[in-house]
Amino acid sequence: MIKHIVMWNVRGDTPVAKRAVINQLKRSFAELAGLIPGIVHMEVGVDISRIDYACDVVLYSEFESQAALDAYAVHPAHLRVKKELADMRIARHQVDYTVAAPQRGVV
Repeated sequence: MIKHIVMWNVRGDTPVAKRAVINQLKRSFAELAGLIPGIVHMEVGVDISRIDYACDVVLYSEFESQAALDAYAVHPAHLRVKKELADMRIARHQVDYTVAAPQRGVV
């Protein structure tokens, strides 16, 4: 299994403007979960800490395999969302890693 985690800071001059961008981001990724084969789990989380170095939003997703993640990366529905989000973000961070089996706790 591959875990794919992406974090963004989004555009918005006010909390209301940022919330609108985050809501659009959440809707866009919710559409992908049922469209693209190989996605085991996908969720979008919104930061509640409000500390200055935190990202605004995180995408946590799990894929059956590296091949499934690779297929997701070039899938037309994902490319549409990626293009849509390009103008909404001001920073992006990503981590992908392999796990052998579902984990409990920290390893």
